[in-house]
Amino acid sequence: MDEEHDGSFKQQDGLRYSARDVAIFRASQRGVPIVLGSATPSLESYHNAQSGRYRMLRLTGRALAEARLPSVRCININQTVMHHGISENLLREIGERIARREQSLLFINRRGYAPVLMCTSCGWLSDCKHCAGKMVLHLKDRRLRCHHCGYQIRVPSACPGCGNADLQPVGSGTQRIEEVLQERFPEARILRVDRDSTRNKRAWQTMREQIHANEVDILVGTQMLAKGHDFPALTLVGVLNPDSALYSSDFRAPEKLFAQLAQVAGRAGRADKPGEVIIQTAFPDHPLYHALQTHDFDGWAASQLAERQMAGFPPFMFQAMLRAEGREENEVYRYLNDARKAAVALQHGVEVLGVVPASMPRRANHIRAQLLVQAATRKALQQFLRAWQPALDALPAQKLRCALDIDPLEF
Repeated sequence: MDEEHDGSFKQQDGLRYSARDVAIFRASQRGVPIVLGSATPSLESYHNAQSGRYRMLRLTGRALAEARLPSVRCININQTVMHHGISENLLREIGERIARREQSLLFINRRGYAPVLMCTSCGWLSDCKHCAGKMVLHLKDRRLRCHHCGYQIRVPSACPGCGNADLQPVGSGTQRIEEVLQERFPEARILRVDRDSTRNKRAWQTMREQIHANEVDILVGTQMLAKGHDFPALTLVGVLNPDSALYSSDFRAPEKLFAQLAQVAGRAGRADKPGEVIIQTAFPDHPLYHALQTHDFDGWAASQLAERQMAGFPPFMFQAMLRAEGREENEVYRYLNDARKAAVALQHGVEVLGVVPASMPRRANHIRAQLLVQAATRKALQQFLRAWQPALDALPAQKLRCALDIDPLEF
C-alpha cells in the first residue's frame, strides 16, 4: 500500500473504515506479507515499526541514481517584499527557472481567487448562510462558493450589511496566484491545477501530458500536485502560506503539514537537475521547518511521539468518536448527553470526555457535535464499545445522523 499515511484511505462518510487497517487485517488473516510504503509514514505506523510490531525497511536513495533530495530554505515573509502573497525572492527564482527552460511549482492549499470577500466599511465577511464557514470568491465566474456544502451566489455589487460598494478580497487562492504570475511573467506558460480546473473529463490527463512535454513553465496547484507525480523538468517548488496548520486545534495538524510539505518538496529535482524548495513562512525557526530543511523525519517523528505520549494522544491512547448531526440543536445535544450518561454508567475504565461542537459546528443547515471516548488499550476500548452499543441503539435518534468512528482522524 503506497502512501500509507494518506488520510484519504479513511472513509469519512457512510460506513466508516480505514482501508489501510483493513488491508493489514486481511494480510494477517491470510498469512501474507503487507508492505506499507511512505516517505512520511503515519506516526501510528512509525511507532509500530519502532516498537518492533512492524519491520522497518528503508530506501536510502531516489529512483534515479543521479537524483538528489532537494535543498529546502525558508523565507521570512515579515522581512521581505511581498506581491499579493508571493515574495520577491521566490519570483526572482521562478524567473531564473523560466530562463533555463525548467519548471516551477507554486503550492497553495486553497483553490478559488480569495478565501473571503470583506467590506472595508463595516467588516462584513462572505459567510455561508448554511454553514459556519466562509464562502470563497471565484473571480472568473463572479461567484461566491461554499466549499463545504456547495451553496453559491453571484458576487454582490455592494455590501449586504451597509451598502458600501468597496468589497475587497482577503487572502490568496490558486486563481489569484495565477493572476499575479501572469502579470509578472506575461510570456510564461502557466497551468493551474485544482478541483475547479480539472472538473472536465480527461482534463487532468491532458494537463499531465503538457507537463511531461515541457509545455508548461509554472504550475500553480493544490494538494492534487503534492504526491505521486514525476515531472523531470520540475526543479523549483514554492510553498505559500503553510503556517495556519502550525497552531491548529487538531493534534494531528503538524503531522499532516510535515507530510504534505515533504511530499510536495519531493516533486523537485527528481531527475538529473538539482531541486530547490522555498517555503514562505512567518516562523522560519519553527522546529517543523528545521526538520524539513535537514530531511530529518526521524527526529521530527520522535519529538511528535514524545509530545503525544505526554498528552495521552494516539498511538499511546485508543479513541472512538460518537458524532451526531441534525437540524435541531437541542435534539443533537440531548442524544449525545444521554449517550455520555450511558457510557459513564457502564464504569468500564475508559475516559469519557464531554460533549462538544464539531470543528465546523454547522454545515448544510445541520448542527454537528461529538463525544470522544478513549482507552489505554485497544482491548479495553473494544470491550467498552460492545457494552455501549446496545445503549446507543436504544436512544431515540430518528431525526439525527449518528456515526461511531473508531480511530477518528478528523475532529
